[in-house]
Amino acid sequence: MPNQLNISIGQGTDKGRKEINQDFHGACIPKEPQLTSKGIAIALADGISSSGVSQHASEVAIKSFLEDYYCTPESWTVKTSVQRVLKATNSWLYLQTRNSPYRYSPDKGYVCTFTALVIKSNTAHIFHAGDTRVYRLIDKNLEQITEDHRLWVSKDKSYLRRALGMKEQLELDYHSFTLDVGDLFILATDGVYEFVDDKFIIETVRNHVGNLDKAASLIIEEALQQDSTDNLSIQIIRIDQLPIQNADEAYQQLTSLPFPPELKPRMIFDGYEIIRDLHNSHRSHIYLAVDVESKEQVALKTPSIDLRDNPDYLERFLMEEWVARRINNAHVVKPCQQTRKRNYLYIVTEFIKGQTLKQWMIDHPKPSVEDVRNIVEQIAKGLRALHRQEMFHQDLRPDNIMIDQNDVVKIIDFGAVRVEGLKEITRPIEQENILGTALYTAPEYFLGEVGTQRSDMFSLGVICYHMLSGRTPYGTQVVNSRTKAAQRRLKYRSVFSEDREIPAWIDEAIKKAVHPDPHKRYDTLSEFIYDLRCPNKAFLSKMRPPLIERNPVVFWQTVSFILTIIVIVLLAR
Repeated sequence: MPNQLNISIGQGTDKGRKEINQDFHGACIPKEPQLTSKGIAIALADGISSSGVSQHASEVAIKSFLEDYYCTPESWTVKTSVQRVLKATNSWLYLQTRNSPYRYSPDKGYVCTFTALVIKSNTAHIFHAGDTRVYRLIDKNLEQITEDHRLWVSKDKSYLRRALGMKEQLELDYHSFTLDVGDLFILATDGVYEFVDDKFIIETVRNHVGNLDKAASLIIEEALQQDSTDNLSIQIIRIDQLPIQNADEAYQQLTSLPFPPELKPRMIFDGYEIIRDLHNSHRSHIYLAVDVESKEQVALKTPSIDLRDNPDYLERFLMEEWVARRINNAHVVKPCQQTRKRNYLYIVTEFIKGQTLKQWMIDHPKPSVEDVRNIVEQIAKGLRALHRQEMFHQDLRPDNIMIDQNDVVKIIDFGAVRVEGLKEITRPIEQENILGTALYTAPEYFLGEVGTQRSDMFSLGVICYHMLSGRTPYGTQVVNSRTKAAQRRLKYRSVFSEDREIPAWIDEAIKKAVHPDPHKRYDTLSEFIYDLRCPNKAFLSKMRPPLIERNPVVFWQTVSFILTIIVIVLLAR
């Protein structure tokens, strides 16, 4: 298929002069849509000769990796997905050794080297622990990409420093490379590369580029002829085609469904009866509708016809449903299951009976601290659900938060969401950072920096501040601060007011959450939420008034005592 990732792969393994083969290898080339969203995975594991069960570790490592990697969320990056899977596998192997007779002899337990190559879009991702090697064949040179994790104690004796199952915590090397058609990668165990010179490998691969299995077999035979004493395994990968898509093709895909006609009450549209308008803007139109089949009330969102020629807008519009379908959380709006063929471009979600947080703030100009905490905590739960999927909302504001009739808070509108996993895919349309509403936007966006979970934390902190005070901590100054120097000059205005009783430590918690420097904010949302409810000792000591204010009598008694001592000393002289 044109414009689709395509590779050729040759593999071979042999037990050599050993009784059993402790190596294990595998590869998975999935079908779409996983071919695009997750890529192609190739992996090689090498058991250690001192262990009688290492072959089981190799097999488990490869099989679990190839199965579990494709079960990770599409929104995760390759690096996050592989690291999570391998850490789990490492923990399992380590535990097997601890529960076996080899618990005090790790080199005899469930241990193996592990190397993986994941090819996603136009990038190769390499993960490595041990002494299995990855080479890249460039012209007539064989470039070793990975480092051998071996500790040499003498010319003939060495120990493995890293491997799966060796330690409780996994140390994993990571590399990434941009690919070109025709690139060649070779994964090999020490039973191969220690006995076959680079020249033979290069010539064999070049001479059998149309039959990589044959090349792998010949290289293994050469290693055996050179008296290899170990198991032998090799994988050869050639990049045949990369997914390149031009803007015209992408635009055609995005607009393959026609725009809806103008919708009016009592109109039947694609199986939905339109009831009334919910919200209209220059960017979209939202209607209350009823599914004719299920009789369920839904919110139906259509794109603005004025932006039909804007591919960037259309992509963000389509992203909303993609994101919502991958989040299952009570505090995130839920998309409706599509049971019929869709004939137009629109999005259908649950209908939330309630009001936006913006309207709630108008109705409750002076909410209690507990009400504010309750709302902020629910928003944070929805944000954490997004962050666990490596998604960042980027446009958190009162208009994008709903409160239903049961006081359940839900985050809506995912058109600005940044999905880390999708950023790895070559995309025909480059989206610019979406800054959202300036008053709630993290300062780093104005510097052109990529947002993180701390950027969403800033927006949440501003919302919390706004509910308590009716204003924002920096006003419009953030918008005009487009350099680091200007942002360092931003001055936080205390949330305190004369007619509100707000604990001082809450002001300190908000101040930290909305710090202009993202590195000086909380590390996690849960820390911020905890400090809103429980006084932080660091804040209490910082806010403690001086002794003269707390106890003037003790203060002046202390001063008098010190002065008396000074007088006595002077008289004695």
